[in-house]
Amino acid sequence: MSRRPRPTARPDGRSSGRLRRTLLAGLVAAAVVFPVSAAASPDVPAPAPSVLGEGAALPDRYAAHLADLAEAARTAENAGRAGRAAKLRAMEAGGDARFLVFDGRGKGRAIEVFGDLETADRVAVLVPGSDTTLDTYQRFRAGAVALQQRLRAEHPRSAVVAWLGYDTPGTVSPAVLTTGRADEAAAELGSFLPRLARLAAPEARLSLLCHSYGSVVCARTETGPEVTDIALFGSPGTGAESAADLPTRARVWAGRGGDDWISGVPHVRVGGIGFGADPVDPAFGALPFAAGSGGHSDYLKPGSESLNGLAGIVLGSSPSAPAAPEVSRARA
Repeated sequence: MSRRPRPTARPDGRSSGRLRRTLLAGLVAAAVVFPVSAAASPDVPAPAPSVLGEGAALPDRYAAHLADLAEAARTAENAGRAGRAAKLRAMEAGGDARFLVFDGRGKGRAIEVFGDLETADRVAVLVPGSDTTLDTYQRFRAGAVALQQRLRAEHPRSAVVAWLGYDTPGTVSPAVLTTGRADEAAAELGSFLPRLARLAAPEARLSLLCHSYGSVVCARTETGPEVTDIALFGSPGTGAESAADLPTRARVWAGRGGDDWISGVPHVRVGGIGFGADPVDPAFGALPFAAGSGGHSDYLKPGSESLNGLAGIVLGSSPSAPAAPEVSRARA
């Protein structure tokens, strides 16, 4: 019986090239999706948020959005969504929470202030990664609180803004493997930052602290002179090949905990899937900061080396920091 001849590779290598690209894309998907399970966000009814004019005072903004939050909790309760209602009531923080933005519809949006924004000359903006919604908000808030406590211990005129201002992708979803959601979020964040600067103390310095998929958002956000530093941590990549390619003149930092599973993500970008160069690779050109030995969710853990490193970036006291640029801008 004659044996069927073994197929040979095509001279142009296109078959092997397609196979290689497929395998690389699969590696990215497996590395990102496998370690973390998705957190579902129910489609919960809620009233539309209050609309305030650009000149509204901070106390008025806080009061209006706290009322929106309370109404959203009542609406969720009446709709039989007791779980969401309980999470929203926890966000009220006994009536002391201060939101610049709150929208309880769907996955939700929330931008919360910790500290006295009007007197703060150092402001950190936390940008979260995948699966951060109103249903998982408390873990995001806990990191913001820990950072604010650490900053205030060294510099009382500081504030933290927890920016859940975009529709984060699910950890187990195609969206988490591309820059699509990040591009949409970057437009929102880019327009928010100058407005935030006008609410803070004169000549306040803003730092973007960007976790996981949030680092993709920050890396695609065009920033003005009010932003002096961008820190990428737990990052799968940014979609850019170097820090010099980011649309900012801010100093760019990168750090990764020793036990962060995201170190296993292949740093490739194939057909729009994946995020390319590793931000902690010296070739990327970011300034390194010590991130300790923690895991993917430990960067803002109280007492951690990574929290101290991020606080140092915000306060300008990091030993790796070159001289800070002068901040000069007109105030509205």
